[in-house]
Amino acid sequence: MDRLTIVGLFIAISAIFGGQILEGGKISALLNPAAFVIVIGGSFGAVMIQTHWKTFTKALKILGWVFRPPVQPMQDGVSKVTAWSHLARREGLLGLEQSLDKSIDPYILKGLNMLVDGNEPDAIRSAMYVDLDVTARELLKASKVYESLGGYSPTVGIVGAVLGLIHVMGNLANPELLGAGIATAFIATIYGVGFANLIFLPIYHKLRAVISDKSQYMEMIIEGISCIAEGENPRVIETKLEGFVSH
Repeated sequence: MDRLTIVGLFIAISAIFGGQILEGGKISALLNPAAFVIVIGGSFGAVMIQTHWKTFTKALKILGWVFRPPVQPMQDGVSKVTAWSHLARREGLLGLEQSLDKSIDPYILKGLNMLVDGNEPDAIRSAMYVDLDVTARELLKASKVYESLGGYSPTVGIVGAVLGLIHVMGNLANPELLGAGIATAFIATIYGVGFANLIFLPIYHKLRAVISDKSQYMEMIIEGISCIAEGENPRVIETKLEGFVSH
């Protein structure tokens, strides 16, 4: 669980509600189902229109990364690649082939299979970078769903405000109904700006950071397997890969 995400979300919500209380208002005044439906429904509807179904569903799947980001086993990856380099140097590619099993990550297994098949380092590097580029591109497209939500929600909030004002103008003869319309108008704007800057855009940037970490791990594996193919000394390979590990 990413504690910083939880703490940040708690502080953001507490700041809004706390400010409302300090101003002498009530928290219940910020709760307006009509405004919520307008902003959330309108924002998601607009994003669904512009987004491919596969990308939208992937965006929903990776949402959990905001709270439980996948930990990239950087140090473990360095250890494994170094061990493979020692094995390849000691027993040759045949010995390396016998150590492979299906429990290895498919991405890494693909590179190792190309290695034991005797492919050139440049060919291995090129093929693995294609996988990296495709994976990163698809994940970034999915993360941009939340960037789009952050772009649309303030505008939809303004639409909600206009609808509230229309409701007010239509009930000028009934003063008792004016309050509800005005409340919807202002709260819809708050929801639009609030969801964009406190929820959607932070989610987008958090996912980008997670994707960046994943890409860095994949790049490290590419470099390691390519170095084995080039016949570099295991100690040199380990030193190179340590540069990818955050300190």
